[in-house]
Order: sequence, then structure tokens, then C-alpha cells
Amino acid sequence: MNKAKKLFIKTYGCQMNVYDSERMAEALGGQGYETTDRADQADMILLNTCHIREKAAEKVYSELGRLKPLKADNPNLKIGVAGCVAQAEGEEIMRRAPVVDLVVGPQSYHRLPQMEDAVRQGQRALDTDFPEEDKFEQLRARPKMARAPSAFLTVQEGCDKFCAFCVVPYTRGAEVSRPADRVLDEARDLVERGVREITLLGQNVNAYHGHEGGLAGLIRDLDRIEGLARIRYTTSHPNDMDDALIAAHGECEKLMPYLHLPVQSGSDRVLKAMNRKHTAQEYLRVIDRVRAARPDIMLSGDFIVGFPGETDQDFEDTLALVEAVEYGQCYSFKYSTRPGTPAAERAQVADDVATDRLRRLQALLGAQQRKIQDSMVGRDVSVLFEKPGRLPGQMSGKSEYLHAVHVHAPMGKAGEMAQVRIVESVTNSLAGVLI
Repeated sequence: MNKAKKLFIKTYGCQMNVYDSERMAEALGGQGYETTDRADQADMILLNTCHIREKAAEKVYSELGRLKPLKADNPNLKIGVAGCVAQAEGEEIMRRAPVVDLVVGPQSYHRLPQMEDAVRQGQRALDTDFPEEDKFEQLRARPKMARAPSAFLTVQEGCDKFCAFCVVPYTRGAEVSRPADRVLDEARDLVERGVREITLLGQNVNAYHGHEGGLAGLIRDLDRIEGLARIRYTTSHPNDMDDALIAAHGECEKLMPYLHLPVQSGSDRVLKAMNRKHTAQEYLRVIDRVRAARPDIMLSGDFIVGFPGETDQDFEDTLALVEAVEYGQCYSFKYSTRPGTPAAERAQVADDVATDRLRRLQALLGAQQRKIQDSMVGRDVSVLFEKPGRLPGQMSGKSEYLHAVHVHAPMGKAGEMAQVRIVESVTNSLAGVLI
């Protein structure tokens, strides 16, 4: 009997990369690999990279430098780079980092078994194609093992929006939607293995067109799956929040009252420069319509400060939009250049100015988040328990509003749901008691 080989995957970035890492592990499972959480015990190490954050490529090279001694100790160790940095800089990685044995883009990882074969024969392998075949259909089925109560499910990839700051259209390609029947089959399989909450993923998930009813039609079909308790989706574009999807927030019981809807700026001038193709008022009207359909919905967003050409007044417009919306959660960043994108060629805002704007924005967003979290005290929420808490006798999970909740009570296994009364708001989480 052959000894199982060990696979270590380090995942950077978004939820879609988390999903992709799971599928890479499944693809290599057929080659005799089992996952490990220790790089020093691995026979293969994969870095599943993200190109969104600042200096993403340099961080990958730094990590490869840290891994180099492991290869010196174990000449049979194979190292690969996957994901969006691999797609953008595949040939450069192969040239600059001899320690790397294979580079695979996010649309080609179903070919990992063949690439692994080539590597074991002493070759180096590079695949950053956008293949015609459906990678999801090429991948072997998910192993029939128990799953955590929450799971990601990719339904859409790529983006056709071409925001001036974003590399996704270049690294993930054009928008492609998976057929609804295949998504629903995968969802049912996840539910059979213990999943109770599914988050639908896409670079522009509400542009999904694999169902005749769009994303709303897919959600309504998922809503009918017995055993599935919760549905979420991310990330969305304001221009694709159609009437049917907004209505689903008020009509589909399993669709949770939480919406992540990035706007990036509150200034129409900056939004135009970003090629967002919507105005601040159009975004606010979408928010109003969603809240009319689901009054208790909690909102999340993304913001970039210091975008090339952003003035003090542009930034004040962003603060005004934040005040108008009142976000329960948010992600905010200083603009950083991405080579090959239109904004990279423009005059940049001074770093100290951008830093100060980010500080002010995060202070406002943080105050809103605390206010909304504190307002949950005394309310009853539904909690899907996921794991033991930090303290003995404690369980933790997520409310329908995606707040982290912990409860001191004798609970069963992860995956149970219970009504909980919130009794305290603490840093980044809520404390409750079973009702």
C-alpha cells in the first residue's frame, strides 16, 4: 500500500480562493495526496494567490524565499504557485523563482494532476490558459466526507466591468456562469454531507446568468432544497441588482438579511474615473429599494480612498454616502496601483493624504459597525453554531446578520441552529443565551 503524499495549501485573498483551494485539494486527491496544515511535512506546497492587495507579487516572492530552506532539506518537495498572481506573472515567476516547480492560473487548476505528473518526471509546468473546457466538470467529484456547516459554492467567475483599478478581468477573464443544474447538484451534495449554509460566490455574482431567472431564479431553487437553512451571496455590483433579486430578499425565507454591495466612492467624479458606470445617488436608490424589500437587512461595502485625482471634496462626498447608508460591516483600503490597469498610469494621491483619509473613513465605519452591533443587545437572533468557543462550555457561530455570536451552554455538534437572546456586545462579537 502506497503511503499518502501530503499537500499543504496556503490561501490568500477572497472567499473564491478558499473554494478554489478546496477544489485543488480534490483534484490532487486522485494523485494520492492528503492535506496537511504543516508546510514542513508536505510533499507538495501550493500558494493560492490573490492579486487584489498592494505588492501582491512581492509577497509571493517573499513567501517563496521562506519556503526555499524546506526544499533544501527535502529535494523531493514540489512547490507550486496558483491563483491570480500566477495568472498575471506566470512566466516571470518561473524565471525569477527556480524553487517553483509549477504555476497554474485560476481557470486551469483542473489540469493539476497532469501537471503534477510532469513535475514528478523532472519537468517544470506552466499553465495560465483560459481553456474552453469547464473546469468544474473536469474536476473529480467532491469526496463523500462530512463538511463544516457553512460552505462556499462558486457559481460565476470573471468580470466584464473593467473598473479602472481592478485586475480581475485580466486574471479571471470574462464573465462565465455555471449552469444552474450543476450548481444545484453540488448544493444538494453539500447538504447531504452536513452543510446548512451556502454562500454563492462570483467576482460579479449578481451578473449570474446560468439560470433563466438569473441569480434570483437560482436562489429560489436553492430555497426549495430540504435541509439547506441559509443562503448568502457575494460579491455584487450595484448595476446588477435587478428587480427580481431585490424582491428575493423579501420573499425567500432562506436568503439571509445581509448584503455586501461595494460602491468604492461617494463621489460621482471619482466613480466616473473608476469606470463604475453608476452614480452615488443611483447606488443609494438601490439601497433604498433593498431596504424596502427587507427592512432589517444589514449592509456591507467596499471603499477605496486616495484613488488618482481624488480631492478633499471627493473624499467628503464619500463620508456623506457612508453617513447616509449606515454600514454594519465594511472593507476599506488605500488605492494601490495594479500594473496594466488604466488607473496605474495616472497621477497618484500623496501617500500621507491617502493614509489620513483612510484613518478618517475607518473611524466612521468603525463607529457605525459598533452602533449596529450594540443595537443587537436584547434582540433574539438565529445562530448557526460552527465550532466550540474559546472558553470551556462555549459554542460560537453566526447570526443571520453575519455577526459572530458565542453562547455558554451545553450544545451538540456543529451545525445545530438555535434561537439566542443577545445579552452583550463585545469587541467584534456578541454574547447570548439560549432561549
